[in-house]
Parts: sequence; C-alpha cells; structure tokens
Amino acid sequence: MKYRKIPEETIRRMPRYLRAFSTLQSENQGYISSQLLAERLHLNPPQIRKDLSYFGAFGTRGIGYPVQSTAEQIRSILKLNITQRAALVGAGRLGTAIASYHGFSLFGFDIAAVFDNDRQKIGRRIGGRTIEDVSRIGSVGSRGIQLAILAVPAEAAQTCADQLIKAGIKGILSLSPCYLETPKRIKVISIDLAMELGTLPYYL
Repeated sequence: MKYRKIPEETIRRMPRYLRAFSTLQSENQGYISSQLLAERLHLNPPQIRKDLSYFGAFGTRGIGYPVQSTAEQIRSILKLNITQRAALVGAGRLGTAIASYHGFSLFGFDIAAVFDNDRQKIGRRIGGRTIEDVSRIGSVGSRGIQLAILAVPAEAAQTCADQLIKAGIKGILSLSPCYLETPKRIKVISIDLAMELGTLPYYL
C-alpha cells in the first residue's frame, strides 16, 4: 500500500475513526452505518466511505461496518497494532501533563523515556517513568524508541531535535513554538497551542 498517495487530511482523520470505533466496542455495538458514524463525528457519510476506501474494502452495504474488525484494521493501517514507544523531552508543566495523560494507551503509545536538563527534576518520577538527564538522549535508538515528543522552550528545540535524529528518532511531535529544520526522512508534526488559541477571538 502506497501511503504517499493518500491525502494528508485522510490520514489525519483515521485516528478519529479509531477513537469512534473503540468507543463503539466499549458500548458492545456490533455494527454501525456510515450515516450514524458520520453523526458521531460530525462528518458526512460519503467522506467517511471515501477515506476508508483508500485502504480497501470496509463494511457491507445495508449492514454497515463491523465494529471490532474495523477497529483492528484501522489500528493495523496506522501501525498501532503494536506498541509504539516514544521519548518525551521536557518535564516541565506541559511535559508532566503529557507523561501523566492516560489517553495515549488507546492508540498504543508508551512514553518509554522522559528527559530533562533540570538537575532538580532528574531522578524524580512522572507518569510512572524516572526523569533522565537529557545527555542520555543518545540511548533512545538502542531502546527501540523511534518517536519523540518535544515539550521544551523554543530556544532548546532545534538542539534537542538534532540529538534525537542522530540517535535514530524517525518522527517528532513538537509542542515547541518554533520551526524545526530536519531531514526530509523525518516526519515532524508541530502544534503551537498559543498560535491555535490566537485564532479563536477572530471567530468570536
């Protein structure tokens, strides 16, 4: 399957579908129609059918999508059917909240390591993990960690990203308010909370 031919927006909606089907599983529902699924997600049925069609045959006309098997297929598509280990860099207030967030387990993520450069924080535990000295970032590759979450000040983000990439990280979720220069082979998703919040007053 050539994922590069699939629209970026479709890929971004897949976790939403997984969350919906996981919720349906917890509600013991066996099937759901694209219409009812669309109502849950505030999308339109044709969009859902088109998105899922990129990855093969889903559901049966007149019956709907089988909840359990569809959830399993989506997990497999997103490569979430195996535990994805991630390193968290930055154990400040934001980093602490991320390390303690239980919602990652739905998507099979494990915050396997936490790093910081604050001597007063190193050795403490957050989210069940001991905070390590940032100088140990180079060890992530040998620990089977390929993803990283950056929750550090903007002035430290590029250096941390460079170290992570050198250590073998292939994907970075950056919560630092800055642009990261990385090789094309590295997937970077940036979320600037202040900038996103800055758009809300316009709509008011």
